[in-house]
Amino acid sequence: MNVSRSSPALPRLAASFGRACRAPQPQRGAAHIRASCTALQTCGRPEQRQFSSSASKPAAANLSGLKDYLRISDEVADAIATNKPVVALETTIYTHGAFQEDLGLEEIVRERGAVPAVCGVYNGVATVGLEKHEIEEMVQSKASKLSRRDFAAILADVSYLTSRFLHGGTTIAGTMILARLAGIRVFGTGGLGGVHRGGENSMDISADLTELGRTRVAVISSGCKGFLDIPRTLEYLETQGVVVATFAETSKQTFPAFWARDSGVPSPNHVFGSLHAAHMIYAQEKLGLESGLLLANPIPAEAAIPREVMEDAIDRAIQDAEREGHTGPSNTPFILQQIKKYTGNRSVGANLALVRNNVSRAADVARWLSVIGKHGPRNKPVWRYVLSSRSESSTAPPSEGMESLTSSSPKVDIVVAGSLALDLSCDYIGLQSGAATNSAESPRMHTSNPASISQSVGGVGHNVALAAHRFGGGDVKVKLCSVVGDDVAGSTLLDAIGTEGLSTSDIHTQGNGARTAQYVSVNDSQKSLVLAMADMDILTTRPPRKEYWANMLQKYKPKIVVVDANWEPWTIYSILRAARRIKFETPAGRRRTETVFEPVSVAKSTRLFENRRLGVYPILDVTLTTPNVYELLAMYDAAKERGYFHNSPIWAAVVEDFNIRGGTEFDYNAHFDELMSRTSPEIRAAGVPQKVLHLLPYVGRIIVKFGGHGCLLAEIMRNDDARLVRPDDRQYILTKPLLGRRIRAVGGVYMRYYAPKKVAPQDVVSVNGAGDTFLGALAAGLSIGAYPLSSMIDHAQNAAVMTLKSKEAV
Repeated sequence: MNVSRSSPALPRLAASFGRACRAPQPQRGAAHIRASCTALQTCGRPEQRQFSSSASKPAAANLSGLKDYLRISDEVADAIATNKPVVALETTIYTHGAFQEDLGLEEIVRERGAVPAVCGVYNGVATVGLEKHEIEEMVQSKASKLSRRDFAAILADVSYLTSRFLHGGTTIAGTMILARLAGIRVFGTGGLGGVHRGGENSMDISADLTELGRTRVAVISSGCKGFLDIPRTLEYLETQGVVVATFAETSKQTFPAFWARDSGVPSPNHVFGSLHAAHMIYAQEKLGLESGLLLANPIPAEAAIPREVMEDAIDRAIQDAEREGHTGPSNTPFILQQIKKYTGNRSVGANLALVRNNVSRAADVARWLSVIGKHGPRNKPVWRYVLSSRSESSTAPPSEGMESLTSSSPKVDIVVAGSLALDLSCDYIGLQSGAATNSAESPRMHTSNPASISQSVGGVGHNVALAAHRFGGGDVKVKLCSVVGDDVAGSTLLDAIGTEGLSTSDIHTQGNGARTAQYVSVNDSQKSLVLAMADMDILTTRPPRKEYWANMLQKYKPKIVVVDANWEPWTIYSILRAARRIKFETPAGRRRTETVFEPVSVAKSTRLFENRRLGVYPILDVTLTTPNVYELLAMYDAAKERGYFHNSPIWAAVVEDFNIRGGTEFDYNAHFDELMSRTSPEIRAAGVPQKVLHLLPYVGRIIVKFGGHGCLLAEIMRNDDARLVRPDDRQYILTKPLLGRRIRAVGGVYMRYYAPKKVAPQDVVSVNGAGDTFLGALAAGLSIGAYPLSSMIDHAQNAAVMTLKSKEAV
């Protein structure tokens, strides 16, 4: 679908990390309810549900009678009215849970860029957006436990009988009702209730299940508690018409069992990431279906308890409950206490970890849902390109046609300036073709050979642009800027580009004998390279004029510009400098365009350090580069040889701020040793981290790719970076400046190793284009702005794995 660029910019995510504060709450009798919030049309009565594509629109007429019973905080009401991401949180986790203390859940939601909305009944008023002091008062006053059946009793006006209003902590069912009344679509919690073992006789079935069947809220939990009857719980949810899906990397992931990642019970559906989940929620809304969604999020592996350990503890706890006669309301608390005893308190730590993980996931889903709400659904969603078969992703939207620089066109998210080439692959057909043999036959020299010849669209710039286009789908607009000759190869490429869905408007056709870039590989009978010929001169001898780059970038105002090293050095420099002069509007104000340098090869990677000097942090010409280890070493050697290090006092000042020698504030050596212990011997032997630190003042962020050994992220953090104060990020902060030394806004150096994604050797079809796909996926994710760079790397690695399993370059 066409995405209007006149719509508001993507929500400002980073600015909300740790800084959002909630407005003071109105007192009882001054309840504040925004007319733009969505009321629960019929509070779950099936016979009156409306089936409409606008089912998520406000039903303001129904709000007028709620003002004495429902209060929505100013912050939450404003967030819902302006389509900001909001996450509902329950209160029974505090009033009746195992912790009864501040778990930091609201802070997690804020750090992930969303607004928390704690739900409960305070002083006889159902409240969405409780304050901390109100929650504390509820805990201390022994608040009631509220589900659907309890609201009328606790909200009834009994002021003529008593002056004391009641407090109530809402269960999953109760929280869903308040969230739906307020218009909140995502709810993060711990574990769902379910069908108790023996429930076919006792009829002990949690109200959470029936609520999911009638109230459209997406509940993100770690499945249901492991001592319940999980197969019957899933059967009951199916009868209720509830969407049930498990977050997974593969379709083999089973439904989780709360403390354990694996219940042994197949999951009805799988959801491949937060964006996929957001699209499911959006589709449910557009269909007007009022049933909810259960999105099961397995407990983090490092906090999980093995299934066999949990099954033993659960069996013993259930036997204890039966022996001592604990049924009804006392059953679950007793079993939980016994499980805690039999696991040596491990269940408590696991419980805390999974709740925080679920809330974090809920915030991510809410952010993506906010993006979709502003720009509409993607016509080519991310997960289809990253996780589905190649055949599913082959269909692309039609080409946008030719445009001139003087024409009026929407803004562009990503501009990729790089190579476009026609690739010819000549695979030798040996004399033993068809026979079982492990030996490769090579073509004979000085004569013609039988071969299977195929052609495809290639070039690093093309591959990166296509990956960004496919990964981002309809939500990310990508422009490829390149050159072709006025020849058969050029015409072939332009036709092929159109069928891929990329625009050809900025691909220049050069006449006067210019040759389209081509790459010819000659392979043996087992498709291993024997000889290759490359003709890429058009990019260095016939590039577009210098003024073109400035005019084009000023027109499109892209968020990200990717430059590959196939251009000659002066063109690379011109593009980078023109891009860094561009500013675009965001909700946080004007921002400069991000510039990415793709090194292409060892020989070409050094072009970045030729001719003019690069800017030094914080005034950077390049903000990100993604070399492999060999390209990184070549870039380091080139920069050193050309005096970028020891002949630059500005560079020396930034490195001094890194505090590599350590000091009283930060132990560099200890953190460096810990980081190195998580990498491979090859990485340590090459001295990669040390060389990265030398290059950071000129680039700012570097991702070094080690092929089958993972990758390493290093970046300079500003002194206001939220990660500097987050406990979870401390392990990745390699250095911090000494107090008083932050003269260039250096807050520290973030360095993190990412283990490789597992792929069986027999599944690898071709390594061609894996690095290009990695960068394209990364650029698409960054342009959307829903994730920081450090969180996008796993998604980019997943995309690269799909390329490894395909003969296509993207």
